[in-house]
Order: sequence, then structure tokens, then C-alpha cells
Amino acid sequence: MHYRHYLGMTQVPIVNYLKSFGILTDEEIESFLEIATIKSLSRDGYFIKEGRVCKEIVFVVSGVLRSFYYSSDGKEVTYCFTFHNSFLTAYSSFIAQTPTQENIQAITDTEMVSVPKEKIVALEKSSTNWLWLFKHLAEQEYIKMEKRIFLLQQESAEKRYEDLLKNHPNYLHAISLNYLASYLGISQRHLSRIRRSILN
Repeated sequence: MHYRHYLGMTQVPIVNYLKSFGILTDEEIESFLEIATIKSLSRDGYFIKEGRVCKEIVFVVSGVLRSFYYSSDGKEVTYCFTFHNSFLTAYSSFIAQTPTQENIQAITDTEMVSVPKEKIVALEKSSTNWLWLFKHLAEQEYIKMEKRIFLLQQESAEKRYEDLLKNHPNYLHAISLNYLASYLGISQRHLSRIRRSILN
């Protein structure tokens, strides 16, 4: 992993993203840029591994990452993908400062804007606007995770794939079949059959 302080054109996506909520002032956004650094992650590199404590939050400028854990029999279970224009961290570990049970890995070359936890805490103390923004982001993350759980428990694999095709077509171009199958909770063979049936 490589860090650099000068954001350059990298700041444009995150500025537009932060402005889109209509919560922060220009000065507050500028204060965020002043404490942020660029983090580059090569394909297959790890943002964090199981057992480590997450001490930063990042904004994904470009690239794709997957979050996964190991089942009791040692198999990788992919449960989340993160694309550009999204904040990312190992949430439970970041909040509680305890070792994480997840792994977050880049599946393409990835560039992120990183801010350490202690500076996030300082932002929250500096303005209630930051508290409102982080509350909103946490709520979005909860809604996304709840939808994911309901989809896995209530719908068939075919329905889950159709939902992916409808709402996240970029998943299908950037992610290998084995990761997709794991995310959908099915075998690669089953996924191939579903893909063929939809194409036909």
C-alpha cells in the first residue's frame, strides 16, 4: 500500500459526493481534504485482514473491493462489494476498535482517500454537521446490509441474480464468477445455469 498527501484531481469525486448531501459547508469539506491522504492498493492487495483493528475510513475513488470472511470449514464467503464513490471501513472494528472478523481485498487496482479514526473524531467534535453526515452514512450502510440479508433469506438464487443484474450491472463486468457465486450463495455451476437461462 502506498500513501501520498497531495490529492490533486482525486479530490473532485469526493468533493462532489460530500456536497451531494447538502449538509456540509465548503469550509467543512475543505477541512476534510486537508487531513486526507491518498491510498493506492494494487489488485489482490488487502485494505484489512481478519484479526487486525481498523483505524481508518476511506472513500473509494476508483476500483472494486470485496469483503469476505472464512466459514467454519475454511471456505471464503464473499458478502459485499464496494465500488467507486463509496465510503468503506471495517465498521464494527472501526467503531469499537476491536479486531475485525472480515477481510477487505481489492479485486482491481484501487485508489482511495483515507482519513484516520482520530481525525474523524476531531471532525465530529468540530461541527454537528459531521455528526449528521456520519449518522446518515451509517443509516445507509444498515439499510444496504438489511436488504442483502432479506434477499439471501427470502429469495431464490435466480431472483438474487436478477436483482444484481437490474440494480448493479457493473458487478457482472468487474467481478469473477467465483466471487459472484460466493456472493449469491450458490456454486459456479449453478450460476452458469442461471446465466444461460436468462440469456436464452
